[in-house]
Amino acid sequence: MSVKLFDLTGKVALVTGGVHGLGMAMAKGLGAAGATLVINNSTPSTLTYAIEDYKKCGLKAYGYSFDVTNESQVIQSIKQIEEEVGPIDILVNNAGIIKRTPIIDMEVLDFEQVLKVDLVGPFIMAKHVAKGMIGRGGGKIINICSMMSELGRTSVSAYAAAKGGLKMLTRSMATEWARHNIQTNGIGPGYFATSQTAPIREDGHPFNEFIINRTPAARWGDPEDLQGAAIFLSSKASDFVNGHVVYVDGGILATIGKPSNED
Repeated sequence: MSVKLFDLTGKVALVTGGVHGLGMAMAKGLGAAGATLVINNSTPSTLTYAIEDYKKCGLKAYGYSFDVTNESQVIQSIKQIEEEVGPIDILVNNAGIIKRTPIIDMEVLDFEQVLKVDLVGPFIMAKHVAKGMIGRGGGKIINICSMMSELGRTSVSAYAAAKGGLKMLTRSMATEWARHNIQTNGIGPGYFATSQTAPIREDGHPFNEFIINRTPAARWGDPEDLQGAAIFLSSKASDFVNGHVVYVDGGILATIGKPSNED
């Protein structure tokens, strides 16, 4: 197998919300594989800091600030990106939010906001990026799903509803666009060691012990563990892979777990 199957040299990859955490880790993986990075965020100051980080890593990166849920901003920004950087070959729909509230206490507006960012945003982005891909004869779209695309969990009803919807939207995109040589797939991260999860990863914390025991790999994921899946789904190696969600979860979804007294 040729390593060129995974070579992204000359490709332009747009990663929404790629200013920290898992989005940044995936973007750095794409950049290391040769892609020119276009990073989106709605907060200009955060975006500036992130672009400096990418460049310190020796990666070619450009920043564009716009709201993925605002269709007019998306249309204008895609036009600007393709004029200034180049045609978008790879779209990673990573931008997202979560609100942790029990269903009975959740305001309708909060529920709708999560769906708007996590589900409507990827729809808007893919819709308009795909138009250019169709005209050019191909492209790669990766929607960042979640284990909550498959499982329920207390206090994240809106997030689970959005991510479950995103899984099915991914399949619909694949169904409509595969004949145009566009591969649309998803990545479903498990539990990862990031700055956001640091407080609950301390030794002795009940949730840390729960995740270690629930995960067959017996550890939290390292953000770099996502890079292989991102590169694969962005590269020629996945040219006949369509409509799938690759769960990078250390095996959580493969098992119902184990008794607490089992080694």
